[in-house]
Amino acid sequence: MNMDFLQAIKDIEQEKGIDADVLLEAIEAALISAYKKNFGAPNVRVHMDRVTGEIKVYARKEVVEKVEDEAATISLDEARKIDPNYEIGDVVEIEVTTKNFGRIAAQTAKQVVVQRIREAERNIIYDEFVSKEDDVVTGIIQRQEVGNIYVDLGKVEAILLPTEQIAGEQYIQGERIKAYIVEVKKTTKGPQILLSRTHPGLLKRLFELEVPEIFDGVVEIKSVAREAGSRSKIAVYSKDENVDPVGACVGPKGMRVQAIVNELKGEKIDIVKFSKDPAIYAANALSPAKVVKVKVDEEQKIAQVVVPDYQLSLAIGKEGQNARLAAKLTGWKIDIKSESQAEGREEDNVAEEE
Repeated sequence: MNMDFLQAIKDIEQEKGIDADVLLEAIEAALISAYKKNFGAPNVRVHMDRVTGEIKVYARKEVVEKVEDEAATISLDEARKIDPNYEIGDVVEIEVTTKNFGRIAAQTAKQVVVQRIREAERNIIYDEFVSKEDDVVTGIIQRQEVGNIYVDLGKVEAILLPTEQIAGEQYIQGERIKAYIVEVKKTTKGPQILLSRTHPGLLKRLFELEVPEIFDGVVEIKSVAREAGSRSKIAVYSKDENVDPVGACVGPKGMRVQAIVNELKGEKIDIVKFSKDPAIYAANALSPAKVVKVKVDEEQKIAQVVVPDYQLSLAIGKEGQNARLAAKLTGWKIDIKSESQAEGREEDNVAEEE
């Protein structure tokens, strides 16, 4: 070891953020293992001079009355030849640095430095991406293996599992893609980043990116309900009476919402106005269907909604999708009836009373 090596350690400290003392201590620990492996000493200490880079190895032996293991113990008489102040139970250090240990030391030190640099880089990447959990990132599709899509995020490769992929969506190699970071795990091979294209959080983050009023806090996203790849609903609200939250999200000529629809490959998005009044909120949530009246049971959190006869299928939606999403969005059970069905029920109630 020499001054050049110590300077390299200092350069690594500045570039990689690894404390030089920590790195040198790790090298010393590795050199102890290397010495034991190559020279069989059971108890040694390695010291690297922080100024010159010189390495010395010391055998540590306990002072005993009777020596049974010469490698680990030393007699009191022999110890006192080194220093007359030694007593039974003390530990004597004797330099045992061998001439050919320098080559082993250099190789071992290099391995430790490389390993610690990798660990530090992995930790830096982990710290960077763990702070991005529940956020959107843009990456490039690299490849597909066993159904998993691997996405290059620049410093690291992330995984889009089959369960987090939109059904029917094509993932083409080299194509840029936005995805939601669900989880960042620390593994022995570095951080593992799990992505999602189906998470409701993706829709929320995309609106935050596209709509300045949401980013600035003027418009607030109250709730999101999503059936990825098919249809979504998002409820928005503004404390500022002069700001139309729905209009802000739609954007001029529908440009803002269209950009999100394009990113989600044609997923339909209903933007509805949130209301503290559950009746109004339930009616808005069933958009684009028109609602005649709403009766709410706040204890049971049930909204009985009446729509025009010709709007019933629209309110329910294909395979009940519109009603299902409206229920998810509001957190209420929504019972939808047409006007004629509602009138029939009222007539039945009157007949029962008579």
